[in-house]
Amino acid sequence: MNITEMTYKISFIIGLVFFLIGQIILSNGNDFVYAQEPIDFAHWFLLVGVVLLIPQVVSFPKKIFSLIGIPLTLIGIVCIIGMCVLDFIWWSFPNEEMRNEFTNHISKVSSIWKPFMSIGPSSKIFNLGLLILSFNYFQNSKIGIVIIFIANLILWHIIPFPFRLIFGYAITIIGFSLIFVRSGNKNVLQKHV
Repeated sequence: MNITEMTYKISFIIGLVFFLIGQIILSNGNDFVYAQEPIDFAHWFLLVGVVLLIPQVVSFPKKIFSLIGIPLTLIGIVCIIGMCVLDFIWWSFPNEEMRNEFTNHISKVSSIWKPFMSIGPSSKIFNLGLLILSFNYFQNSKIGIVIIFIANLILWHIIPFPFRLIFGYAITIIGFSLIFVRSGNKNVLQKHV
């Protein structure tokens, strides 16, 4: 594994950790999020987190799974970025009345509401893309893939779990960490043989 590949993988894991931190902050509720000063830390963690994923997402092995997983993950990232931008606007309003007025207006614009407020917060496309990308490592890390699959079942509400977003993304981090460690170890062994 060269330095660029390692940097992308580390950036990816850090991005998932940032995304998890954002989810932990969001789990405290809207009032807590709206009271954050001087910035909306929750959505900044989400935004920076997904942006840190991009270099690795576009660098996954050139296999059939990447042809499906990369576009799905990138679409999910774009939806999450759009959601964060809208949430920054909600956070900026000084009172609930102004937030409600903005919500009433924006909810009528389906080209904004559907991708950024229906798809973005659910992260289903994003998580499906990540799961499909993990299949690239089927030969090296079946356990990591199974862990990511279980995380997706939690994130998609198929396995009911309290604080599903927190546990789902924590488990996703574990799965990809295993995959990257195993694939890195295999590359090192191949170079020595």
